[in-house]
Amino acid sequence: MKNLKTIAIALFVAFGTTVATAQSKKINVEKSTINWNAKKVTGEHSGTVNFQDGTLIFKKGKVAGGNFTVNMTSVNTTDLSGDWKAKLDGHLKSDDFFSTEKFKTSTLVFKKIATKAAGVYTVTADLTIKGITNPVTFDLAVKGNTASSVVKIDRTKYDIKYGSKSFFESIGDKAINDDFDLTVNLQF
Repeated sequence: MKNLKTIAIALFVAFGTTVATAQSKKINVEKSTINWNAKKVTGEHSGTVNFQDGTLIFKKGKVAGGNFTVNMTSVNTTDLSGDWKAKLDGHLKSDDFFSTEKFKTSTLVFKKIATKAAGVYTVTADLTIKGITNPVTFDLAVKGNTASSVVKIDRTKYDIKYGSKSFFESIGDKAINDDFDLTVNLQF
């Protein structure tokens, strides 16, 4: 019995120390940004989408985890104005793209983190869009109370097939690239 008590105390101290050294830093959702860029045969469009919340977890000064929620109803086109902007914003929110009435948020949860260089990490995370989860890998650069990354997403993995040449071969110059880029800047 005494040995069990000693083992229990040792485990508590070992795991308690690990937990105690972890530091969660909530992102400032007002100052953190996500800019998107999507290309098509005849050009490209860009815009923003807003964070709902997010946290980076540090252990011994290094990134050890993270999780983020994005408000998909905030998708916004910034390269158009007037009727064209309203039309594209509405289309992106429709079932052809992000189905924001049914899927109001998307999430990203860090699963694996490797140090690439001082302050730079290669992150593999689970990205959920439209209720579909797939792994994505990207580099995350951290400096002070900021972090940044560029993430390439293949939209077809999330059942977003509208205008994809991968599914509609005869679409010609109406084709939209399967990949889109997110430029993420975090402040915490």
